Amino acid sequence: MTVYERRVIDDLLDEVQPHLEATSIYGPKGVGKTETARRRAKSVLQLDQESGRQRLLSDPDLLRTLPGPVLVDEWQRWPESWDRVRRAVDDGAELGRFLLTGSSAPRGASVHSGAGRIIGLRMRPMSLFERGVASPSVSLAAMLRGEAEIGGETEVVLGDYIEEIVASGLPGVRSAPTPQLRRLRLNTYLDNIAQREFVEQGYPVRRPEALRAWLAAYAAALSTTAKYVEILDAATPNEGDKPSKKTTIGYRDVLSGLWLLDPTPAWMPTSNHLARLGQASKHQLADPALAARLLNLSADGLMAGHGDTAAINHGGILGALFESLVTLDAQVYAQNVEARVYHLRDRDGRHEVDLVIEGMGNRVVALEVKLTATPDDHDVRQLLWLREQIGDTLADMAVITTGKYAYRRQDGVAVIPAALLGP
Repeated sequence: MTVYERRVIDDLLDEVQPHLEATSIYGPKGVGKTETARRRAKSVLQLDQESGRQRLLSDPDLLRTLPGPVLVDEWQRWPESWDRVRRAVDDGAELGRFLLTGSSAPRGASVHSGAGRIIGLRMRPMSLFERGVASPSVSLAAMLRGEAEIGGETEVVLGDYIEEIVASGLPGVRSAPTPQLRRLRLNTYLDNIAQREFVEQGYPVRRPEALRAWLAAYAAALSTTAKYVEILDAATPNEGDKPSKKTTIGYRDVLSGLWLLDPTPAWMPTSNHLARLGQASKHQLADPALAARLLNLSADGLMAGHGDTAAINHGGILGALFESLVTLDAQVYAQNVEARVYHLRDRDGRHEVDLVIEGMGNRVVALEVKLTATPDDHDVRQLLWLREQIGDTLADMAVITTGKYAYRRQDGVAVIPAALLGP
């Protein structure tokens, strides 16, 4: 029997799910939603199987009579199941009664919003902490409270981070015993998106190669705010007959509905601390391993500097992928403390901060992600600028690195190896 690796979201589910009539766990395929939900359920309806759909179709009262908690797995395969759960909640379902998991939002389906009835939690690929890469010594939650103790050391080095980038945070991919098998699984995952998932979303792909090229261009724009027209141009550099804007917007919408895009929105402070902030989101895929695979990059290739010519990023593709990995970690940890992850960039690009994590009370933690073991004064200048702008709103600030030690600089900036940052 496979041993279940506990996820960060489990702590949040422990806290809230017993007190909610219905909880939805959503996220991309293969992220581990079903395994996490099954451990909390007494009854399971698998709606990605015909037998599960038929059970629910033939017995309108089944959701009310099965022993609870009841897991409705892949509910989007029969969207009416969402409304049945919602009606059961309206009729007085007991607390902790329903769990729903879904890998997509059904396109065009008439589904009640469930607002106030079905509470949604996003599940993302595994963070470095969940992968067991190291034991974190710095808590993001404590940083948001302004109470973080900065210290610790790790043996994780640049090569290990590169291995984690390509190994994936999808449990079924990273469990493969060799890099070649992981690449094959990721290729199959990407092929399935074009051949099956787009069709199920009501958007058949007439030219799968065009979709794959657009995805590769999106991957090359990782951790940037590149405009979609730039991504399209990068996807079709020598083609006069480019896909239409409507087609590429369709790509984006379907991929968003499959939870495969995870852009980092721009931070807009609630008070007028800053003027002239940009509003474009940073592009991120759900898992940086998908980006590496789309660009045909291996761990050895990344270490050798391959792929930079394809990047829509003057900083190089490895830096973009490392930032994407850290962003994934920040998203996973922030959700558990009701915080949100943003980035900051002013309109002329003079000032930018890679990650701004806003917690309760609007206090923020600012993070710069640097592909270096020992950051210098140049690497912290944007953090110090932000402190000057927002004062006590800034709960803490740090440079996330590939180094060995976590420590606090004399100017107040924390230096934290990525493997040592945890929930």
